Amino acid sequence: MASHLSGGKVNVALVQDEYKKDLLRLLSKCEGPKAIVWDKGLEGPVGLIAKYELLRDNEVIKMFPMTGDRLPNVVAKIKNLIFISRPKLSLMDLVAKHIHWEEQSSTNKREFHLFFVPRRSKVCEKFLMTKGVFGTLTFIEEFACNLFPFDSDLMSMELEDAYKEYHLENDPTCLYQVAESVMGLQRLFGTIPAVYGKGAGAKHVCDLMHRMARERMGLEPPQPKIDRLLLLDRSVDLLTALATPLTYEGLIDEIFSINNTTARFPAERFTKADEMLSDMPTQKKKIILNSADELFAEIRDKNFNAVGPTLSRKARLISSQFEERHGEKTVQEMKQFVARLPHMMAAKASLATHTTIAELIKELTDSDDFLESLQTEQEFMNGIDTDRVHPYIEDCIAQKHPLLKVLKLLCMQSITNSGMKAKVLDHYKREILQTYGFQHILTLRNLESVGLLRVQHSSRPYTILRKMLRLTVEDESEITPTDISYVHSVYAPLSVRLAQHLVSPGGWKGMQDILGLLPGPTIEETQLDKQGKDLVGTQPSQTEVVLVFFIGGCTFSEVSALRFLSQREDSNVEIVVCTTKLINGGLFLKSLMEPLSIDINN
Repeated sequence: MASHLSGGKVNVALVQDEYKKDLLRLLSKCEGPKAIVWDKGLEGPVGLIAKYELLRDNEVIKMFPMTGDRLPNVVAKIKNLIFISRPKLSLMDLVAKHIHWEEQSSTNKREFHLFFVPRRSKVCEKFLMTKGVFGTLTFIEEFACNLFPFDSDLMSMELEDAYKEYHLENDPTCLYQVAESVMGLQRLFGTIPAVYGKGAGAKHVCDLMHRMARERMGLEPPQPKIDRLLLLDRSVDLLTALATPLTYEGLIDEIFSINNTTARFPAERFTKADEMLSDMPTQKKKIILNSADELFAEIRDKNFNAVGPTLSRKARLISSQFEERHGEKTVQEMKQFVARLPHMMAAKASLATHTTIAELIKELTDSDDFLESLQTEQEFMNGIDTDRVHPYIEDCIAQKHPLLKVLKLLCMQSITNSGMKAKVLDHYKREILQTYGFQHILTLRNLESVGLLRVQHSSRPYTILRKMLRLTVEDESEITPTDISYVHSVYAPLSVRLAQHLVSPGGWKGMQDILGLLPGPTIEETQLDKQGKDLVGTQPSQTEVVLVFFIGGCTFSEVSALRFLSQREDSNVEIVVCTTKLINGGLFLKSLMEPLSIDINN
């Protein structure tokens, strides 16, 4: 069991263990040597649940990503070929091609199997019938893995397009999966007594949960370990999804991208000078980022300006620990020193790694381009120059900066001004199409459809919300913060402010006016046990556990802000975060861009 998943009243490692057992049960059906062909979108997430060593112990000899190319000849000698895939027609087409190729190239008796993640699809099965391979499959199974554990307080469904599917394409499939995820957690940790939520997606999930609960009335859940559930539709707070994070982990994701707790960095920056001369590395260096690394656990949620002093303090501490070996010591003291040595060496290596990463980040955050863009973001957050064509955005378009950067600033201006004047929006759209190409008209249409870009109406909800929820905070310390606004230096994520009010003594009472300014319905419900009794208040506990579930994506800055709330000295709340996907501004906008916009970095 991975140690970084354990801890707290809600043991995330239990979720991992449940899915692991299910996968091994499926593999055991396929007797004999096995080769797995992964849907590339699942290889990383499923790898968090079942490490290669575990699969190898269950006769998995080879693993390959699912591509349009033939598999190596060595596969023809392996009895079982297992496809593990999400239910997408494009992937079923690849499955069919591989089965045809393998049947043509092998004379051995073979068995083909398909495991759908997270559930079977009749549409996909009919598609396989039309391709003539459905009858060839020995086992078609369902690997019902909805949540992938990233850390002891963080799980993700890894649904990249959940926001687009629901809000742009009106496809609620992802909401069914969210409801299934919550019901799965309730089977492990008990029925959650109180459910709160905001937004259309949250209401839809809540309704689905009621229906599923009625269908499964016979099951006896354990005693509740989670006290409250907060469902948040991403549409309630679009600004935070776009804002540049200023925490250490958030900036790593913004610059280098974190996928399934792993980031890739320029390998040459981690190589000693003498090694570089002999063999210049060309590969990226992969680094796993989770709380198993003690130093990373300490600095991940800090504002980047607080990371340098922390690393310096750690360096002095480690140096003093190594200096101890020079003093005169008894045999017992020497034994104790030697026993501590592996931990000290690991701490020294971790310090070197994170010092290098911090240097890489600083090179970008010190650049004029980054600072000017950040200043513009923060002006918008404070309601400055939001109602006119902004000169910095005009300059970015004129100099043909990356389109993603321009669109991000444009959407932030629209959100903070509660829409733009028609002539301002038309001016921006005209400039973008003339500079970047008319194919982007479809992307601009998408952004308008989901409310990221829109014409201003009479009401100005952002201005009111900014004051009533203290969304902008001046002079907050980045080194020793007292407020969640430190994650963006001046801006407190609206989503986390809602969570903060919920876990405060008054809860959401008296917040009807504020909640009414946000899109979608508000949910405040209690769930009943099998006898129909209200579960709220039946589980006395010093620490309250709150599950915050983001529908449509969650940023690393929001995760850091929620951890800050639960780690304060006066807090008696433990917060667990679930999301359809961990996102940043770039990922969020890319999911809404049309495929025609191929070269988005120009």
